[in-house]
Amino acid sequence: MRKKENNHKGNERKIRLSDDLLWGIHPVYEALEQEAERISEIIVVKDRKGGKREEIIESARRAGIKTSFVSSLRLTGEEASQVRHQGVVARMSQTKLMPFDDLVEKFTTLVASGMNPRLIVLDSLQDPHNVGAIIRSAHASGMNGVLLTRERSAPIGGTAAKSAAGAMSHIDICQVTNLSNALQTLKKSGAWIFGAVKDSEAQSLYKADLAVPACVVVGSEGQGIRPLVRKQCDVLISIPMEGQLDSLNSSVAAGVIMFEMLRQRNV
Repeated sequence: MRKKENNHKGNERKIRLSDDLLWGIHPVYEALEQEAERISEIIVVKDRKGGKREEIIESARRAGIKTSFVSSLRLTGEEASQVRHQGVVARMSQTKLMPFDDLVEKFTTLVASGMNPRLIVLDSLQDPHNVGAIIRSAHASGMNGVLLTRERSAPIGGTAAKSAAGAMSHIDICQVTNLSNALQTLKKSGAWIFGAVKDSEAQSLYKADLAVPACVVVGSEGQGIRPLVRKQCDVLISIPMEGQLDSLNSSVAAGVIMFEMLRQRNV
């Protein structure tokens, strides 16, 4: 489920102007009223007062949207000098995000009906190109949804949407604050949790039985799967490789795994 509020106290926060940003008190307020499910984060300059500002904070809290408080906020980029953000900026997804409870309900229903639903889980991936590419591959390989972390994750904005090439509107996408807890809940719904790692002791992808209700966790580009998330994995899998390199780009690795899952399902 979404985290209610997250305070980030520090100095000035710099954000590069991009397609996934919405700024200004009234535009952000209206977005909260009309399409809160597309807002992944709200950044507010602390110590500024105002009725609408307090309503924004309260509405975000009720909706479970991550709210970050900063001492000052500066947008950067070619047209940033023309922007008057009024101390409020929202990060918007390019598509409607599915609430976690709805994702679990859908997964549980598919399991009960004898289907083997499959989710690709992204643990703190920070490159929006990789996130978009994985979403595209997830749709092409027939995955039932994409589960992402809310913290330390690339925004589901313009860059990711471009890499996804239109796939975002055709697959369920959900963000959660506590991925470890989310995986525990999915286990109770019948999911097997597979963790993609490059450890020599992990089971080969091609020997693993992936024709089950499954969640496959792919870690970040540099750190891989975090320890607490890894503890939730029932099976660790790896991709056998030849050559001099010992790892693949996260989006390539995810694609290989998802299409092997599709192959096993069709067999």
